[in-house]
Amino acid sequence: MKNILLLAVLALALPTAVFADSNTDYTNTGGVLTGSSSGLTLTGSVLISVTGSGGSSIVGTLGSVAFGTGALLSGSLADGGTFAGGSSSWFTITGNGTNGLANGTLFTGTFSGPVTLTLITVCPTSMPTCTVAEGTHLYQVSGNLAGANGNGYTVQLSFNTGVGYFDGTVGMGSGDTNIVVPEPGSLGLLGTGLIALAGIVRRKLKA
Repeated sequence: MKNILLLAVLALALPTAVFADSNTDYTNTGGVLTGSSSGLTLTGSVLISVTGSGGSSIVGTLGSVAFGTGALLSGSLADGGTFAGGSSSWFTITGNGTNGLANGTLFTGTFSGPVTLTLITVCPTSMPTCTVAEGTHLYQVSGNLAGANGNGYTVQLSFNTGVGYFDGTVGMGSGDTNIVVPEPGSLGLLGTGLIALAGIVRRKLKA
């Protein structure tokens, strides 16, 4: 009985320690974005920062960020448009083990809805760090994510094509992805349920 109680305490404490932050912000830079009527694909983008909601950060060359969308639904590459999400899309954040970060997949999922490519000629007030030099073209890629280990939102990546328009291949600027992980309370309830089940099985085995 004492062992069962100890196991229950550990099951409740472990999720709280691991998921103390309810969301994590991943920042990436660089890479190449390619686009066509078949969709958008980002490759070679470097993960440079991981920040929890408590403010603690890990910085460095930490891994990579890559994604692919479904086909172009409306609009165009040059003027901005909408691309399909769902099962035809994918999004992966991978760590390389640097500075204590896990070596492997940190997040994998798909875009839960359409992905928007927006042409910005004048910076909106909602983008305080935005700068668009006269005669240049700033684009932003945004969408929402869903994955087995959490749901993401406000996925935003930006790039500037200079005086020309986006014609299918461009070097990326910066990117930001915010991933929401399961709440500690939900995981604690899951742990409690598993312990109760273990207790029932143990009793039956004794009988």
